[in-house]
Amino acid sequence: MALLKVEGLSKSFGGVTAIADLRFEVPEGQVYSVIGPNGAGKTTLFNMLSGIYRPDEGRVRFLEHELIGRLPHQIARLGLSRTFQNLQLFFNMSALDNVMVGCHLRTRSGLLGAALRLRSVVREEHQARQWALESMTLCGLEAFVGQQAGALSYGVLKRLEIARALALQPKLLLMDEPAAGLNDTETVEMQQLIRRICETGITVLLVEHNMDLVMRASDRILVLDYGSRLAEGTPQEIQNDRRVIDAYLGGEVQYAV
Repeated sequence: MALLKVEGLSKSFGGVTAIADLRFEVPEGQVYSVIGPNGAGKTTLFNMLSGIYRPDEGRVRFLEHELIGRLPHQIARLGLSRTFQNLQLFFNMSALDNVMVGCHLRTRSGLLGAALRLRSVVREEHQARQWALESMTLCGLEAFVGQQAGALSYGVLKRLEIARALALQPKLLLMDEPAAGLNDTETVEMQQLIRRICETGITVLLVEHNMDLVMRASDRILVLDYGSRLAEGTPQEIQNDRRVIDAYLGGEVQYAV
């Protein structure tokens, strides 16, 4: 069953077309990757799906909800969360507090209740802490709970941002280049984390340039070229597709799948 359905999505900036009549479906319970050269429109696509950009044309259906016209926090409340290419963390806060920020859309207490420390607020805070700890455990961050984010390594911070996105308990997680800047060991750990997330029942929509990670972690792959759909298929099909090799992979490259 398709969890996300994109129909005729287009977006231009001035005279430059970033996405052109894009159509695809993301099956529930899979890792679905989007690849393509720099400038292919991958991040623009993510920004439209998460409500940051409004497309010029097209529709996006998620869990039978139309996403076009909704604000980012409204889309997140429906169960779609994301990470970013560049870290978007609070470096003067603890790792745990950073992840708890991701729980705020699931709580209901207002400013007055928080100021008065009502019992309902205390209960919600305790629940948010539990959600955050569960997300950190899934991401292998138990040892960093009380540490200040600014003191953590880059590889740990990448996982911390993922943990914060998971704290929302999404149905669909958009991951924008999670392996960017990681060393070989950290990249393997990231690949394993992506599969663990999928195994919990969360569907993953992944944008990534590391082809070894993409081929190992993905169930299906969509290839973009100048904002248009070039190919779609399994990792094996994509790595053997002559159009993809010519436009992106650049030669007879074989990946272990």
